Amino acid sequence: MAQRAMWLISHEPGTLLRGTVRFSRRYPTVEKRAKVFNGATYMPIPEDDPFLKALLFELRLLDDDKDFVESRDSCSHINKTSIYGLPVGGEELWPVVAFQKNGMIYACVPLVEQTLSPRPPLISISGISQGFELLFGIQDFLYSGQKNDTELNTKLSQLPDLLLQACPFGTLLDANLQNSLDSINFASVTHPQKQPAWKAGTYKGKPQVSISITEKVKSMQYDKRDVADTWQVDGAVTCKCDLEGIMPNVTISLSLPTNGSPLQDILVHPCVTSLDSAILTSSSIDAMDDSAFSGPYKFPFTPPLESFNLCYYTSQVPVPPILGFYQMKEEEVQLKIAVNLKLHESVKNNFEFCEAHIPFYNRGPITHVEYKVSFGQLEVFREKSLLIWIIGQKFPKSMEIGLSGTVTFGAKGHEKQPFDQICIGGTAYLKLHFRILDYTLTGCYADQHSVQVFASGKPKISTTFSWFLQEPSSHTLYSLPVFTNVSLLF
Repeated sequence: MAQRAMWLISHEPGTLLRGTVRFSRRYPTVEKRAKVFNGATYMPIPEDDPFLKALLFELRLLDDDKDFVESRDSCSHINKTSIYGLPVGGEELWPVVAFQKNGMIYACVPLVEQTLSPRPPLISISGISQGFELLFGIQDFLYSGQKNDTELNTKLSQLPDLLLQACPFGTLLDANLQNSLDSINFASVTHPQKQPAWKAGTYKGKPQVSISITEKVKSMQYDKRDVADTWQVDGAVTCKCDLEGIMPNVTISLSLPTNGSPLQDILVHPCVTSLDSAILTSSSIDAMDDSAFSGPYKFPFTPPLESFNLCYYTSQVPVPPILGFYQMKEEEVQLKIAVNLKLHESVKNNFEFCEAHIPFYNRGPITHVEYKVSFGQLEVFREKSLLIWIIGQKFPKSMEIGLSGTVTFGAKGHEKQPFDQICIGGTAYLKLHFRILDYTLTGCYADQHSVQVFASGKPKISTTFSWFLQEPSSHTLYSLPVFTNVSLLF
């Protein structure tokens, strides 16, 4: 279990290379082992620049890679693991663990202790899980209490010395880099309890437990009798437990209000030690009835050092949060549009942001717009053939708003205009984007007083909630039946 190399890359869309390598580290001793283990399939670690370009291309973060690429975008190459093969210099570097968070890309290349052809199963490569733990530990260290770029640069400058203690010779000893920063000699401590293999170190410091509940709602409204509207809530509970001891035990309970929608399709982290069978058997496939389990949902677990998703869930709420109507009529080079939105009375009328995106595909640039809005303001992106209706942080007291107008388009030019294979003629859609803090659509919450911690010291417990509209990806959009007339997407 070792790492050949690691990188921290800041994604910078406006720069020439679209990114900058902020930190990189290679382990020559591990590289020699890789050459022996991999034999004829061995590929050396590339320099930073070619690695940066190959990774940004694979993650679709370059401005010139929006077109379909068979080797990357075909259905046979769908990636669900954050593990990639990067084409560099006519060869492929595999496996590369990479993910993006807070504008930073974290990447590493684990050691594979066998030949790479044929590719061994991921579960047999122990360095992959260690690589994830290392990168998550670095992420927590960089952004724990970080308030500005100066603090981030300071922490980046500390990484070389910290990794000498936390990951000597590419082998992870402690994913909590704060331990190394505080000069805690964790290696010399004698633990009376057996250290689990999946936990590389222990925490020393002020105990605290942070819980965050985030819900995303996916909704599609067609305003057609023969096509049913759809909506669903996807939720995730994220935890970060800074607790002393080798195996501290924590129990978190999720609760719902009296008329709350039951949680379904619950998936839990492997650190959860036991569950009520009613939690596991609640499925969105089954018909809802009064006997559906509605909590409380208790999750006893032994937390890892890094931040982790305690559980995922879905829920079927009674109605969409915002009801919408979108009408479009084409007259030669003009389009007449009308949009009406109504916020449901049960939804908290306090947004961090709320805006509606109205794209126009397969047409020329916008040359003229005449419009009338009852609330908010409209921004026009002519070259992108896009209107953005900025609604703001609140709906009016009536909870209803409207937009109407006429959009005129010029002739199609040689430059790339927005293109879509489905949105042709009268087939179009409107997307809503918004976020609401300190609120969940299901009503799900974690009561601080119900959190049980079995560890030394009394921890500080904090909880946060947020809910936002999930923008459908192109894959989700293209998997739908062919649209007729206009549709409203959340």
